[in-house]
Amino acid sequence: MSIPARFGPYGGRYVPETVIPALDELTAAYESLRDDSAFRSRLDDLLKNFVGRPTPLYFTERLSASLGGPRIYLKREDLCHTGAHKINNTIGQLLLAKQMGKTRVIAETGAGQHGVATAAAAALFGIPCAIYMGEKDIGRQELNVVRMKLLGAEVIPVSSGSRTLKDAMNDAIRDWVTNVENTYYVIGSVAGPAPYPAIVRELQSVIGREAHAQIQEAEGRLPTELIACVGGGSNAMGLFAPFLDNEDIRLTGVEAGGEGLDTGKHGASIERGQRGVLHGSLSYVLQDAYGQILEAHSISAGLDYPGVGPEHSFLHDQGRVRYDSVTDAEALSAFTMLSETEGIIPALESAHAIAYLVKHIDRFTGEDLIIVNLSGRGDKDVYQAARALELL
Repeated sequence: MSIPARFGPYGGRYVPETVIPALDELTAAYESLRDDSAFRSRLDDLLKNFVGRPTPLYFTERLSASLGGPRIYLKREDLCHTGAHKINNTIGQLLLAKQMGKTRVIAETGAGQHGVATAAAAALFGIPCAIYMGEKDIGRQELNVVRMKLLGAEVIPVSSGSRTLKDAMNDAIRDWVTNVENTYYVIGSVAGPAPYPAIVRELQSVIGREAHAQIQEAEGRLPTELIACVGGGSNAMGLFAPFLDNEDIRLTGVEAGGEGLDTGKHGASIERGQRGVLHGSLSYVLQDAYGQILEAHSISAGLDYPGVGPEHSFLHDQGRVRYDSVTDAEALSAFTMLSETEGIIPALESAHAIAYLVKHIDRFTGEDLIIVNLSGRGDKDVYQAARALELL
């Protein structure tokens, strides 16, 4: 079965002609290997013994009691090797790059988790690795910069534009166009030109497949709602994908409300964006009246992106997924709440999903069964959160 190039009108390939052969090569390679028994066996082995899968589905006894509403479970992607869901995707893509004979890999990163995951996978396979990262993100994610360097990656600062994820991706694409014959570009989310959104979704769907089985074992029934944060949107698509056909299950994606949607300082591409092209695909993006991409804002570097994956745009238009947003302040409050009630310090990205649940707890009853994707752990965000909370 071929992988989709578009989701309704969204997706596609809006890239220089020099990159089209590389995208065709990638599509053909993935379609031939995705069901190959040796490839699947190697990937499954690495997910188990390197990544640490399956990750637990954890019942939050104290958080559920304190909110006085639904039974709340966390899908513990924070327990993956390198600290986030990103490794599910990079292991698959590096295995693909190795099979394709590529001798160098590159990636972009915002919060640094995709960069660390790519660097770890590249070290595992013995392939040289370069990571593009905005100077602003380097400043607020110093720990992950050190981790990437320890893993042998070259970290390339990006000083253009807002000096964040959007600009890092711009420079990574320029590198790829120049070195396309020997270089594999490891895109970190369900974004970019086809076939990347579909490949990343499939590699991340291990999250939802595990959760589907685990919740039935724990509760004897399926959940009533799934909640995940959305920047580019890979952790959310990974959780949602195996549940999409069950219309009885509500799906909610939570974007970065930043300092408030009316301030212009946010990352709510679906709530406040328009159709446009960013990084090779058509989707909802934050842009001005002339089609120029606007600067996004979030306390979370991983949600500080002015676009969203094309499948999310399609699911929004179809009404299958509800998209909402929470502010920086609300995310910080949830960051503290989960830490104090469950002894789990979440990534600021994941705290947005918790914050949505807290903010809208009146929508839920004791009959509701909720799974929140805890997409990453908060080690990388401790100092930034401490400054914001005036703990230092």
